[in-house]
Amino acid sequence: MKFPHRRQFLHLAAGAAALPAVPRFARAQAYPSRPVRIIVPFAPGGGADIVARLIGQRLSERLGQPFVIENRTGAGGNIGTEAAVHASPDGYTLLLITVTNAINAALYERLNFDFVRDIAPVAAADRVPNVMEVNPSVPAKTVPDFIAYAKANPGKLNFASGGIGSSQHVAAELFKMMAGVRMNHVPYRGAALGVGDLLAGQVQVMFDVTASSMELIRAGKLRPLAVTTATRVEALPDIPTVGEFLPGYEASTFHGFGVPRNTPAVIVDTLNKEINLALADPKIVARFADLGGVVLPGSPADFGRLIADETEKWGKVIRAANIKPE
Repeated sequence: MKFPHRRQFLHLAAGAAALPAVPRFARAQAYPSRPVRIIVPFAPGGGADIVARLIGQRLSERLGQPFVIENRTGAGGNIGTEAAVHASPDGYTLLLITVTNAINAALYERLNFDFVRDIAPVAAADRVPNVMEVNPSVPAKTVPDFIAYAKANPGKLNFASGGIGSSQHVAAELFKMMAGVRMNHVPYRGAALGVGDLLAGQVQVMFDVTASSMELIRAGKLRPLAVTTATRVEALPDIPTVGEFLPGYEASTFHGFGVPRNTPAVIVDTLNKEINLALADPKIVARFADLGGVVLPGSPADFGRLIADETEKWGKVIRAANIKPE
């Protein structure tokens, strides 16, 4: 796939919101009049699935129709994304979007769709940090300790990820570049397998999503060195950010919702309004905080800018590290 310029994507995102809805206005007024599906391109139980179910339940309650979660796994999220791309643009198919979509736009040269062209942004939901964590046997209690240890043992440390091009992978690659260290990538078919080997000491470090590792950190089975967001997080208030030691470093996962392009603007606006109302609920704010995340209310254009920025950022990392898909 030809990698899109940021300006091109922002033009497309703005254009999607401005599409004339008059020919379908009567249909949109009655929206939704039947069940709506939310395609989650990942397995049940993960962070994306949790977000989709939380927001989907609220949309069901507010709009009077079931919002049904459909987990379409495979190909690093591309199978579920393609299903959403080819769905009818009538508001009855939503896609749960994550940073993986932004990464895949640069990682895969040939896809049967162009994500930034074919999916219209609706609303962001939250941003979730990764956490740089080590096996307790690693003699490093801070990020500077770890950098010194890695430099003293070049090429001897292994880092786990949930697969090539996963958020854990690119977060570690960015760290390697900025810290000037050499580590070996050990990709797994899912982050849970990587965490298992981190616990066993088969790998030394992982930049995992906080939601997946929080309980292990609280139990003292993994040692957190830093979170990857620009600011500290409520769930781990005493843990510094990587950026406090490597200025400018930031890596995180985000979740949000999109629809097939040409979906009527009135439907996009309805969904955006209801998702933002859900994000204002203190119970949802608290639930996301418990998972290490913060809510991201905003307009479709706001979410479009976030996707454009992340796509551009991770494209640079992927090209600099010469990351190729499996």
